[in-house]
Amino acid sequence: MKTSDFYFELPKELIAQDPLEDRSASRLLCLNKESGHIEHRRFMDLKEYLRPGDCLVMNDTKVIPARLYGRKMDTDAVVELLLLKRREGDVWETLVKPGRKAKPGCRLSFGDGLLEGEIMDIVEDGNRLIHFTYDGVFEEILDQLGEMPLPPYITHKLKDQSRYQTVYAKREGSAAAPTAGLHFTSDFIERIRKDNVKIAYVTLHVGLGTFRPVKVEDVKEHRMHSEFYQVEEAQAQIINETKRTGGRVIAVGTTSCRTLESASDEKGILRAGSGWTDIFIYPGYKFRMIDGLLTNFHLPESTLLMLVSAFAKKEYILAAYEEAVRERYRFFSFGDAMLISSR
Repeated sequence: MKTSDFYFELPKELIAQDPLEDRSASRLLCLNKESGHIEHRRFMDLKEYLRPGDCLVMNDTKVIPARLYGRKMDTDAVVELLLLKRREGDVWETLVKPGRKAKPGCRLSFGDGLLEGEIMDIVEDGNRLIHFTYDGVFEEILDQLGEMPLPPYITHKLKDQSRYQTVYAKREGSAAAPTAGLHFTSDFIERIRKDNVKIAYVTLHVGLGTFRPVKVEDVKEHRMHSEFYQVEEAQAQIINETKRTGGRVIAVGTTSCRTLESASDEKGILRAGSGWTDIFIYPGYKFRMIDGLLTNFHLPESTLLMLVSAFAKKEYILAAYEEAVRERYRFFSFGDAMLISSR
């Protein structure tokens, strides 16, 4: 299986640069994973595709303002820092630009010394481990100094940083948003609940590796980045009960999907707990937990496109993407949505 098998032509003007004023005003392409049949709807029509007893599983991670601008303390040279993941305590794995002279022992200052850091080591992919020192609460300092790390294909400046955050975001730790959830409003979630559709939450802290291109031609040679996930006992019970009583488990986003598939056993039972996952889902994978997937439209040749091509036939997915291009759907993080399920 080749990476090039997942290529499609995407006009640049279809890449959504700004969120819609109304979160739930996006379009919704509905794909029947068994037949390949396509329907063009609005996101609010999602309620019509849900049945009493179904369960939507959402990722409640919260994006941190992970991009910092500072200076090297020895030369006063400007540096850009991106927090990737917390290793332990005040030690973070980061991406530093420019990285050539960012060697162990180098000290950095942000906000005129409000936050300082020392590079401890260089790890995989050239990332730097940095130990931070500060007075006060790290998260409050980050809110004061940091910027939201938008994906590289978004060139417009985000006016309201909360729009790159789901309305149910709770647990801080992501460097990127679980964008399928951006379409939901609190009111719409409550309306879904009133239709006897359950809502459950899992956590997966999204790393910037989600935007990392696949650089090998043989898909099987690609190695995924590792991300932290957590499933609470009460949420696992809701999801397992849904399966037991014949309801469908519908993952909101690829991150929820990867969490469910990582934390479930061979019998399709979801286990509460936490850990790190580097699960790579591509065609041929046998799904254990999910029955439906709500997602956005993904980049050509990306691991996310490979994941959705594993859930439905690749031919159906690529045909749906071609249809979306023809119909001028909006693509990627701030774009429109796609529901993949069986009616």
